[in-house]
Amino acid sequence: MVVGSSTVSIFFSSTLLLLLLAVFPFGSNSEDLKACKLDSIFQFGDSLADTGNLIRENPSTPFSHLPYGQTFFNKPTGRCSNGLLMVDYFALAAGLPLVNPYLQKKASFVHGVNFAVAGSTALPLDVLAQNNITSPVTNTSLSKQLDWMHSYLNTICSNKRDDCTTKLKHALFFMGEIGGNDYNYALFEGKTVAEVKNMVPRVVQTIMDATKRVIDYGATRVIIPGHFSMGCLPIYLTGFQTNDSTAYDKFHCLKDFNGLASYHNKKLKQAIKLLRKENPNVIIAYGDYYNALFWVFQHASLLGFDETFLQKSCCGTGGDYNFNVMQICGLPRVPVCSNPDKHISWDGIHLTQKTYQIMAHRLMRDISPKFRCGSN
Repeated sequence: MVVGSSTVSIFFSSTLLLLLLAVFPFGSNSEDLKACKLDSIFQFGDSLADTGNLIRENPSTPFSHLPYGQTFFNKPTGRCSNGLLMVDYFALAAGLPLVNPYLQKKASFVHGVNFAVAGSTALPLDVLAQNNITSPVTNTSLSKQLDWMHSYLNTICSNKRDDCTTKLKHALFFMGEIGGNDYNYALFEGKTVAEVKNMVPRVVQTIMDATKRVIDYGATRVIIPGHFSMGCLPIYLTGFQTNDSTAYDKFHCLKDFNGLASYHNKKLKQAIKLLRKENPNVIIAYGDYYNALFWVFQHASLLGFDETFLQKSCCGTGGDYNFNVMQICGLPRVPVCSNPDKHISWDGIHLTQKTYQIMAHRLMRDISPKFRCGSN
């Protein structure tokens, strides 16, 4: 059978339209979130969500230099990407301003606070130290972020329970992503995947305890994200590169490390299920970061990514994946690609603005109906 070029073109255009509708259905994501009448967002986590805390803790970090922030802000803001992060897209969809970092002096926190710090761990540093794991980026862990929240809420609530419950009635809380650095540091400091798996129950319990604390303050809508498919990131593909072809899946991601992320996510979802039973009046949604990113890999070409760059950093240099831990993005003379929108990975560790945008809309599509805001 001979198929004309016009038929092929129509088929391709139809397929692309259906795919784009799956990512960006006409206004439904933002309209669903706007129906929630959210008035604030509170973010905990690490570099996937930090909008400027680490660069105020440590102004010499590479994240405080261009090309970080170049695409959207034309300057570094402390976001570990070329532009916006997922929390930014949630804020925009909800009709809110971007959420300011807690350590930004004289910032407005009327519409929420971002407590996330790049490099943060879920477990406290002393607990990590007991297992011979160091935290090289920051001394801030999830417990310190919770202390910051406590200090902030003390400034706006006349008493902990009643007044905070009223003030947080229309707030959205992001409890992470957090815990990824606990595993990252352990693995790159020589722990085996099996050893790191033994950390998972304690990491998950720490996240649950933190969530219980914000619920105690009055949180009614909470998103608890899982972990990325970490075996697809250039930092892992470079650090654990092997000639064993069976170590990789069909997307050339390292199966063992994706397996670790999946194990964490499985335990996290089990814990969330129990937490929902304990708090029937609180909406607790799981944020499926793993499958949101994997979906991008599955449809990369149709989404406009260059398939020759799927495993390569936009900003970086060296090796098969354009990544060298000694010459990371933000350091002098480290090159950046001409079109970040063709790349999934920004700097080998974090993702590009375009990837975050697609993932955020996928997450909104999944989570927004669970908030049941249309009946409010």
